[in-house]
Amino acid sequence: MGLSPTAAAPTLLRHELGAIRSFRAAVRSKELGTMDQTSRLQGQDRRNEVRAMVEAEPAQTKTQVLLARIAAAALIGLIILGLIWYGFSAETHQRIWRDIAERPGGPMTFRFILQPIMSLIAALHDGLKDARTGRSPYFWTLLTEGGERGGRLWEGLISTSRIILLGLVMDGIYQYTVLKTFYPGEMVIIAILLAFIPYLILRGLFCRVTRWWLARRSVDPVS
Repeated sequence: MGLSPTAAAPTLLRHELGAIRSFRAAVRSKELGTMDQTSRLQGQDRRNEVRAMVEAEPAQTKTQVLLARIAAAALIGLIILGLIWYGFSAETHQRIWRDIAERPGGPMTFRFILQPIMSLIAALHDGLKDARTGRSPYFWTLLTEGGERGGRLWEGLISTSRIILLGLVMDGIYQYTVLKTFYPGEMVIIAILLAFIPYLILRGLFCRVTRWWLARRSVDPVS
């Protein structure tokens, strides 16, 4: 027995509303899928552009490599000279750290600000490059990757060689004007503390922060 037109109308209306809802849901799902794919493509394009910019940067120049070799030779030579002249007795050990502790309050104190800032700039440049090219954080690599340790240390020396040489010269002037003598080992310690240690710590930190920021940008390219 068939339904009357009046009774069948609500049923037809429900079917039509259901079809409309299904159509809207399909369109919405397709739009979301298209937006998600567009976001991924935009993020990939941004990473490719950044990688191309990084790869376009000039490689290590002969001057940078030469300065790194000079800095390494100077550090090794001063360490050997200090051991020959003063040895490493308990008295020498106490004198070294006493003299180093007195430096921040003496002449040429500005170098305790200047050299770490220069090291920070070098660490920022290399940390950004590590993040953009997918390399592991610097300090963590030195601790855990024995096969890469030598090469990464050499990279750090190239980046900080000018700062290290500047630190050696400035501490030599300080010793001549204040201490009236020459302690090679103290020069090495001061140069490494002010030039290389900040770089060692900050390069990996900048890498991690930049990688987090790039990942966030690729997920939400509008912000």
